[in-house]
Amino acid sequence: MTSRASSALRKPTRSALQTKAAKAKPAKKPTAKPAAKSTSKPKPAVVRAARGATAKSSAKPAKKAAAAKTGIGALPEWNLGDLYMGIEAPEIAHDLAKMDSECVAFETDYKGKLAEHVAREDGGEWLAGAVRRYEAIDDLAGRLGSFAGLAHAGDSVDPAISKFYGDISERLTAASTHLLFFPLELNRIDDAVIERAMETPALGHYRPWIEDLRKDKPYQLEDRVEQLFHEKSQTGYSAWNRLFDQTIAGLRFQVGAKELAIEPTLNFLQDRDGAKRKAAAEALAKTFKANERTFALITNTLAKDKDISDRWRGFQDVADSRHLNNRVEREVVDALVASVRAAYPKLSHRYYQLKARWFKKKKLAHWDRNAPLPFAANATIAWPEAKNMVLTAYRGFSPEMADIAQRFFDDSWIDAPVRPGKAPGAFSHPTTPSAHPYVLMNYQGKPRDVMTLAHELGHGVHQVLAAKNGALMAPTPLTLAETASVFGEMLTFKRLLSETKDARQRQALLAGKVEDMINTVVRQIAFYSFERAVHTERKNGELTAERLGQIWLSVQTESLGEAIEIKPGYENFWMYIPHFIHSPFYVYAYAFGDCLVNSLYAVYEHAADGFAERYLAMLAAGGTKHYSELLKPFGLDAKDPKFWDGGLSVIAGMIDELEAMG
Repeated sequence: MTSRASSALRKPTRSALQTKAAKAKPAKKPTAKPAAKSTSKPKPAVVRAARGATAKSSAKPAKKAAAAKTGIGALPEWNLGDLYMGIEAPEIAHDLAKMDSECVAFETDYKGKLAEHVAREDGGEWLAGAVRRYEAIDDLAGRLGSFAGLAHAGDSVDPAISKFYGDISERLTAASTHLLFFPLELNRIDDAVIERAMETPALGHYRPWIEDLRKDKPYQLEDRVEQLFHEKSQTGYSAWNRLFDQTIAGLRFQVGAKELAIEPTLNFLQDRDGAKRKAAAEALAKTFKANERTFALITNTLAKDKDISDRWRGFQDVADSRHLNNRVEREVVDALVASVRAAYPKLSHRYYQLKARWFKKKKLAHWDRNAPLPFAANATIAWPEAKNMVLTAYRGFSPEMADIAQRFFDDSWIDAPVRPGKAPGAFSHPTTPSAHPYVLMNYQGKPRDVMTLAHELGHGVHQVLAAKNGALMAPTPLTLAETASVFGEMLTFKRLLSETKDARQRQALLAGKVEDMINTVVRQIAFYSFERAVHTERKNGELTAERLGQIWLSVQTESLGEAIEIKPGYENFWMYIPHFIHSPFYVYAYAFGDCLVNSLYAVYEHAADGFAERYLAMLAAGGTKHYSELLKPFGLDAKDPKFWDGGLSVIAGMIDELEAMG
C-alpha cells in the first residue's frame, strides 16, 4: 500500500501540513495481519540514534541468533538517518524554525494579492514563483513529518517517540495555518485568468497541480472556517487516530501459555496446526470483546467527524470525498463494487467450497479461511531467498525496475523484523522528493510475506520514479498507486509459478494467489460495504458495538459464502482494520488496482514488446495525469462497464484451473 497519496499542501479540504506527520497508513495491505508487537522491548534504530548512536542499525547478536532459529535469517532495519539522525537531532529544531519563518514570510508576501497580480501581464511568472516557494515548504514539511511518522511507526508505544510525533504534528499544523489562504485564493481566481496565466511556461509546468486543485473548488469553505477545521484536527480526528494506534499496540492476547501482541496472534491464523488457529481466533475474540466499547467509541466519533465535514463541504454521498481525493468518478467505483459483489458466487464462494473439500470438510471455520493447504510445502522462506525471488522477477520484466528495487536493500530503506510496538502490517512511505521512500513490513517467512515484499517494493519503485515531478505533483491517487504494487506481486507470482515443476506445489502456489486476490478484491469490497453501512447509519445516531458487529457479520456472510462457518466472536473482528480509522473508504483502491493489473498483465502477455517502457512511463507520471489518460497507451478504459468483468474473469479462470486439478 502506498502512503502520502496526495500532497499535504495540496488540498484546502484537508489538514495541509499537518498530514505530513501522518504515518504511511494507506500503504498497508489489510489482510488478516496487522501489527507486530511482543513483550520484550529493544529500541528501534531511530531511538538509538537519538541517544547518540548511529541512525543506521545493524542486527545485534541476539537478534541474529533468534532469526537463525526461525530460519528466516537476519532481517534489515531501516536507516532513518537519511532524514534525521534521531529525534533529538539539532537539524530538526533548525528545520522547524526555518519552516515557521518561511510560512510566515509566504503569507506576508502573497495573502490577499493573488487575484490582482495574476491578472497582470506578468501574472504567470509571478504566480509560478509563488508556487515554487509553496512547493519548497511542502518538501521541507514532508521531511519533518515523514521522519516523525516513521519513528512512530517503528515504536508507537514509546513515550518519548509518541511525544515527539505529537509535537511535530502540532508544529506542522500551526505553521500551515499561514498557508491555508493560498489554495483558497487560487481557486477564487476566474478560470479565464488562470488559463491565460498558465500560457507562461513557468506556470504551465504546474498545470496538472493547478487543475487538480481546482476540482476541490466546489467543496472549499470560507477562510476562517477552513482555519478552524484545520486547527481543530489536532484535537479531533488526528487525536482519535492516535488513540486507535496506541490501543491496538497495547492489546495482548492469551494464546495457550503465551501472552502475545496482535501480529504474532494473527499469524497463528496461518499456522498448519488447526488447534493453534482456533486458539488464536478465540484469543482475538476475547480481547476484542473486552475492548469493544473503546473501539466503538473511536469508530462512532470519527464517522460523525467525517459526517460533519462532508455536510459543511456539500458532499452528497458518504464516499464522495474519497472519490474526489482519488480523482475517480463515483459511477466508476459503483460499477466496480457492483461487479465484484455480483461475482462473489463464482469467486470466493466457489473457492472456499473447493478449499473445504481439500480439508475433507463441508465447511471451514472462519479461523481456517487462510489456513495453509494440506499439500502445500511447509518450508520457511529465508529473507535472502525472498529478496532474490522478488528481484529476479522484477529483473525479468525490467532491469531498471530491479535496479531501483535493489537500492531498498542496499541502502537500508526497509524495516523488516517483527518488533515490540511496531506498526501493523506493511507500507511504503514516499517521504518527500528530496529524500526517498521507506518500506515497513513484519517479515515472518511465510509465502504471503514474500508477496507483501513484492507489493511494497512495487509502491517503492513507483514513488522513486514519480519523485522527479516534485512535491506537489509526485503523489499519485490511490487507485493507480495500488496498481503498481499489485503488478509487482503479479510479476513475482508468475515467476515463481514458472519455476515450480511439482504439480502439487504448483496447485498450492496457484491457490495461494487466488486467496491473495480474494483478499485484495472480494474482502476489500466487503470492507467498503461495511464502511458505507456504518457511515450511512451513523447519520441517525451512534452505533453500539453490537450493531457494528451485526453489520460486519452481514457483509462477511455475503462475501464469504456458505462454505465458511462464522463462529461466535468473529462479530468483533472489524475492530483491528486500520483503514476504517485512518483512511475511510480507502479499501476499494485495492480492488481497483487488482482488477486493473489483471487487465494490464493480459496486455503484457499478448504484446510484451515495449510494454515495460510504457509501464514505467506511466509510473513516472506520478500525479500529472488522470488515470484514464495513463491507461490509453494500453488500450484500457475503466469507464467501460465490462472492464471490471474482464479483470474478475482472470480470478475465476484461476479457480477453474484449480478445480480441474482436483
